[in-house]
Amino acid sequence: MDLELTGRTALVVGGHGYIGSVVAETLRREGAHVVVASRTAGGPDDVRMDTASQESVDAAVARVLDQHGRIDVLVVTAAPAAGTLDPDRASDPEQVAAAIDGKALGFLRVANAVLPAQRAAGFGRVVVVSGQNAYLAGNITTSLRNAATNVIAKNLADQVAGTGVAVNVVNPGTVTDEPAAQVQRGAGGESSPQQIADLVAFLASPRSAVSGESVSIAHRVLGQLTI
Repeated sequence: MDLELTGRTALVVGGHGYIGSVVAETLRREGAHVVVASRTAGGPDDVRMDTASQESVDAAVARVLDQHGRIDVLVVTAAPAAGTLDPDRASDPEQVAAAIDGKALGFLRVANAVLPAQRAAGFGRVVVVSGQNAYLAGNITTSLRNAATNVIAKNLADQVAGTGVAVNVVNPGTVTDEPAAQVQRGAGGESSPQQIADLVAFLASPRSAVSGESVSIAHRVLGQLTI
C-alpha cells in the first residue's frame, strides 16, 4: 500500500530514541522528508528541542517551518523512560507532576506549536506514543502521565475535527526487540519498535481517516473490559 507520504515533511520529536529512531527511518522509507527534534541535535537536518520549554519548542518548530515551509506530520515519542521513574515514589506528588510535565505537557507544547500551521494548510497528522499504563491502576505516576497524554490528544483531535488534521495516540504495552506471542493476564501484549513504527506510519498517512483514537498495539490489557 502506498501511504502517500512521498514529499511530506515529518517532524519526529525524540527521533533518536529506541522507538523514535525506528519511526523516523520508517517514514523515510515511505518517502517522507524527516526532521528529528531532540535535546542533542546531531544530524544536518536535526533541530534542537527541549519539550520542557515552550520557548525551545517554538524556536524549533519555527526553524522547521522556515526551512521546509510545512510540517505535514508530527510524531512525538519523547518522554523520560519508565525505568527512570522511582517505583517507591509512585504516589509522590512531585514525581507525578514531573512525569506528567515530561510526557503529557511536553506533547501538548509541541502540538500547540505545530497545529496552527497544519490547520492553515488544511492537512496534518499528529501521532503521540503513550502507553497501556493509561489503562492500569497500581502506579499513580505511570498511570497519570499516560492517561493525561491520551486525554490531551483526544481534546486536540476534537478541536481540529473537520479541518483536515487528525490527532491519534499509539499505546504500546512492553516494547522489546523480540515480542513474545503470549499475553499475560493483567498486561498488554508486547510489540517491537518496528511494529509501532508501522502503525504510526499508517496513522500519519493521508489514507488514514482515523482521528481522536487511542490505539493499543499488540493486545490491549488481557482481562480488562471497557464499555
